[in-house]
Amino acid sequence: MEETYLLNVEGVKKKILHGGQGELPKLQDGSKITFHFQTLKDDFERTVIDDSREAGIPMEIIVGKMFKLEIWETLLSSMRAGEVAEFWCDAIHTGMYALVSRGMRRIAEGRDPLEGQKHRCGMGNMFDYHSTGYDDLDELQRTPQPLIFIMELFRVEDPSAYKRDTWAMSKEEKLAAVPVLHSEGNRLVLRKEFGQAAAKYQEAVICLRNLQAKEKPWEDGWLKLESLVTPLVLNYCQCQLELGEYYEVLEHTTELLQKHNGTCALHPTPLLCPRPSGTLSSGSPIYDNAHPTSLCL
Repeated sequence: MEETYLLNVEGVKKKILHGGQGELPKLQDGSKITFHFQTLKDDFERTVIDDSREAGIPMEIIVGKMFKLEIWETLLSSMRAGEVAEFWCDAIHTGMYALVSRGMRRIAEGRDPLEGQKHRCGMGNMFDYHSTGYDDLDELQRTPQPLIFIMELFRVEDPSAYKRDTWAMSKEEKLAAVPVLHSEGNRLVLRKEFGQAAAKYQEAVICLRNLQAKEKPWEDGWLKLESLVTPLVLNYCQCQLELGEYYEVLEHTTELLQKHNGTCALHPTPLLCPRPSGTLSSGSPIYDNAHPTSLCL
């Protein structure tokens, strides 16, 4: 085993447990790092706090996307692919670990990582901060302390080498992804793969809703994005109709009618009604652009 100190990083010590291969990774904004980790207390028993292997899948982080535990990017940048290393980190680097761990545990449990934080502000968030819902993490928050991270680096991928999740995309990337997802959805509809098509339309809507959240409602920027959202939602509803999800169709179409009350007379929308055949006819409306009556089939 080789022990070394990371240069220019105060309060960090590194011990290589198994050497890696190749050069050190060149991280850039948007790089995806895939690795396993184990977190231990710096006590006599080396008490295990978290172990990503228990979840069955490696951890992934995107460089530069405001990951709360910034020291991890620094640690991983010192590793080669296949390397296993142990890092001792002083308390100055581990203060946010309890919150990061809380989110990861909730995801592994199939729960919302922000559960308990929504629709709260001020004092409410203060109390959430001091109560993670896990006794061991509450202790870490009350008593900041050094932690040990054992990491195994699998790979580092450039931003162009993998399909990014919506949350990791820039504004430009989200806008560019929307027509691609729209076309993929239309192609899947033609193959009568309605579940997969609905997922494509939904992903495109999520991209646009994320962008809309940064605009003022009903102003030009918001309205332009809304004009792209509407046909995607209608396409999504058409797929859900074919899948028999009538209540979901009713919910979404009612929301659209309420939101655009007053514009419907100018752009009449075909009614979406359940058909016993369960298949799209050649004239079924799958909307291809902002005008809801255009067809692409």
